[in-house]
Amino acid sequence: MKIYVKNMACNSCVIFVKDCLEELNIPIVKVELGEIDTKEDVTDDKKKDLDNNIHKAGMELIDKKQGVLIEKIKKAMIDYVNNSDGKPNIKFSVLLSQKLNHSYTYLSNLFSEVEASTIEQYIIALKIERIKELIIFGEDTFSEIAHKLNYSSSAHLSSQFKKATGLTPSHFKALKEKRRITIQSI
Repeated sequence: MKIYVKNMACNSCVIFVKDCLEELNIPIVKVELGEIDTKEDVTDDKKKDLDNNIHKAGMELIDKKQGVLIEKIKKAMIDYVNNSDGKPNIKFSVLLSQKLNHSYTYLSNLFSEVEASTIEQYIIALKIERIKELIIFGEDTFSEIAHKLNYSSSAHLSSQFKKATGLTPSHFKALKEKRRITIQSI
């Protein structure tokens, strides 16, 4: 049985949901972002208990078809942003249409109607958070980050980052370094 979960956006969420399922003795096949696959049908009472448990972490079960489709769109966007390194630069609209078997126009209109944001705005927000994460890790240059996230150049990445955050990536990196004081300096 498939059960869909709203706002399940990271590996910590997956672990939390798995723990909730185990606590309720619901046998699972797999749990991934936005989706639970159980070995058997789940009673309405257990679904209600599960919904109450995951609600504590800001998640909820989805019953409506449109809600399920929105979560699939979000999952596809998160996968696209987090796993774009080394993949060919395919347009997200084409990828999404192929993955979900709907026209991009339909998916885009549905997403905008329900989320009050466009798919493009959501992807940019995801990319900005990913850029912040990669800057904080400090393992990649801005050019490498731009390549990983399929920007045409580091200048394009910098422009979009500044527009979204008000800071250049260099300034953001400098702020991060200023916040951290080594133990030897104390």
